[in-house]
Amino acid sequence: MKNKKGEKMNHNVKYSILIPIALLLVASCNSTKYLAEGEHLYDEGIVEIQNDTLDKERKKTFEGNLEELLMPKPNKKLLGWRYKLGFYNLGGGPDTTKNFIKNWLKKQGEKPVLLSDVNREYNENIVRNRLENIGFFNASVLSDTIIDGKFAKVKYDAYPGKIYRIGSVKFDVDSTKALGKDILKTRDGTLLAVGKNYSLDNILNERDRIDNYLKDQGYYYFSPDDLLIEVDSTIGNHKVDMYLTVKKETAAKAKEPQKIGNIYVYPNYQLTGSGYRRANPRQLELYDDQLYIIDPENTFRKKVIKNHIFFQRGELYNRHDHNLTINHLVNLNAFKFVKNTFEDNPDSTNTMDIYYYLTPLQKKNLRFEVIGKTASVYNGTEATVNWQLRNAFKGAETFTVSVFGGYETQTGGSVNLNSSYLRYGAEVGIVWPRLIAPFNWQTGDRYIPKTYTKVGYEFLNRRTAYTLNSLSFNYGYNWKENDRKQHDLALAEIIYARPRNITAEYQAQMDTVPTLRHIVDTTFTFGPNYNYTYTNTMDQSKRNTMYFKGGINLSGNVLGLIQGADYKEGNIKRVFNTAYSQFVKLEGDFRHYLKLGPDAQLASRIMVGTSYSYGNSRALPYLKQYFTGGPNGLRAFRARAVGPGSSMPENLGEDNFFADQTGDLKLELNTEYRAKIAGIFHWAAFIDAGNVWLQNADPNKPGGQISKDFLSELAVGGGLGLRFDLSFLILRTDLAIPFRVPYNAKSDRWVFNKIDFGNSNWRRDNLVFNLAIGYPF
Repeated sequence: MKNKKGEKMNHNVKYSILIPIALLLVASCNSTKYLAEGEHLYDEGIVEIQNDTLDKERKKTFEGNLEELLMPKPNKKLLGWRYKLGFYNLGGGPDTTKNFIKNWLKKQGEKPVLLSDVNREYNENIVRNRLENIGFFNASVLSDTIIDGKFAKVKYDAYPGKIYRIGSVKFDVDSTKALGKDILKTRDGTLLAVGKNYSLDNILNERDRIDNYLKDQGYYYFSPDDLLIEVDSTIGNHKVDMYLTVKKETAAKAKEPQKIGNIYVYPNYQLTGSGYRRANPRQLELYDDQLYIIDPENTFRKKVIKNHIFFQRGELYNRHDHNLTINHLVNLNAFKFVKNTFEDNPDSTNTMDIYYYLTPLQKKNLRFEVIGKTASVYNGTEATVNWQLRNAFKGAETFTVSVFGGYETQTGGSVNLNSSYLRYGAEVGIVWPRLIAPFNWQTGDRYIPKTYTKVGYEFLNRRTAYTLNSLSFNYGYNWKENDRKQHDLALAEIIYARPRNITAEYQAQMDTVPTLRHIVDTTFTFGPNYNYTYTNTMDQSKRNTMYFKGGINLSGNVLGLIQGADYKEGNIKRVFNTAYSQFVKLEGDFRHYLKLGPDAQLASRIMVGTSYSYGNSRALPYLKQYFTGGPNGLRAFRARAVGPGSSMPENLGEDNFFADQTGDLKLELNTEYRAKIAGIFHWAAFIDAGNVWLQNADPNKPGGQISKDFLSELAVGGGLGLRFDLSFLILRTDLAIPFRVPYNAKSDRWVFNKIDFGNSNWRRDNLVFNLAIGYPF
């Protein structure tokens, strides 16, 4: 078979690139290249616990934890290859050459870690101390070196002996004094329970626990270091007695609760080299009988400042109010620096004055952003100019104006979407750091609730099809119940979208594919929208964590019932001469994360969306409908290219539109194994399944209505991914293929037998590459 023109050249180029890369890799694989005679490369440190009472799993975990303490660390590896050392060797190793390329390679690498760098006695002591700190008082550690050619390992044999347990705990404090009484009140919650293993960590945590309680009782000057826990290990039977006392050298004022005296707030404090000058309290006005606010320029309204200071004059100091005040002042989004100091009141014993120095953020801020957008077959760019005015009305409000514009076009894929489009628009918004409501509504005091309103406009120009003008308005509240639960209630969400300038070409396509008409229907929705979010994924100590977001969206319900709207009878009602949508929409997103090790986890997600359109509507408006596919959903299928149900996606041919596949109901299931390779490199294997369905039958979408057989209509796909964790962002690449195609005949939906990586046509039609930022879930 003859080569096509240019094929030989392409092969030569390919080999000219691959051969040098291969040679570089081979050259870098000689890890011991620059070792001197008698030197050995340190391969690893191994800890073996000589104890038959521990089960294999606990023993392995225990040994791994001890190995983490060993120093130094061997040269880093990637799939067994010491890549950092390889870069060092490619740079000439110890050679002091001034060659730019070699010096650059050397900087990316690391010097060889030698056996002579290992201090065995130091590591023996580290392992022994750790064993003693968890109760193995009679532990001993021996080490030995294992030489294998130019490589060496160090093996540490740990003999822990029998663990010591707590025999008794005595709180040896003066019960006649206030401090002693308060310490004794904490006794029932002690971490030093009789029968538990001795643990230095538990001792330190017990001191912190008691100190936390005392801080809430006014003991500002007390410290965990003022507590002494003595341990007697001579009582026999591998037990210890513990005695908790207050150190004799503890300062007198640390033993007394402190009261709050005067409170001074400087809300417009500017840090200068000459320091600051305090105002004379006698020249100040006491606001609300609680605090002095030093703000000659009236930068902030006094009531706003006072609402976020939780201390009150005359009360005992407590850490809760201390932390709550700082947390509120920081999260007002109005101050660059928040500093507070406590100083003894000169006129009263055991009384502290508080000073808050608040440095405002820059009042006006202008930000310009340009981002690149990519997904399977779409590429483009978008620019945003954001202007922000802080403390807009002297109440820490944030006023923003955003103007954006972008362009996106198709650059790949097997279907010519002809979907290049231009979009631009603007949004104006205000956020108040409080609830603005006609009634008293409390959401808790730990977090600042917010009231928001925003108005937006967008113009979309789909070149050869139509233009779309969209207006939106939102007013609502956002608040956190605690660090795991968050609520967002939009009392009013109004969306109005109207198409214009529908081209003759698109009109002809609508005549061929009637479902395209839904895309250019005028949309008018109004009603409340509520979302609830729960997550504990921030808890790194848990093996199982979860995330849940659920929401309900309503439109036109009350008005539709009052007006007696009924599309079935042709009785469609209008507001401002526009038919409005009437529906109830519910959706939930549940994610579960199972930690399989320090660098591996199994992530799973189930998304369910349902809706009921009635009265004035037959189906959800296009902007509210569900879709699946794309880089964050069914990755083996392109975005909006699956469903509804078993209906066939409609490709209108060369230079025509691909009709978006949308529905009123949705089910999506995803599971993904994630693991670290080395450094910034991570990989994943995943399987996705899902589809969308219609609430009512549509003759133009046969098989699209939801039925009892909906599970047999799930699309399924899977693949592999490579991720680059750059700490400030995660760059994700996924390559996927379909396993099950719902619009095939029932007996032919599984397509494993059609997989043919050697066939270029199959690869073109089935291999889907996704490039995205962040994890899909």
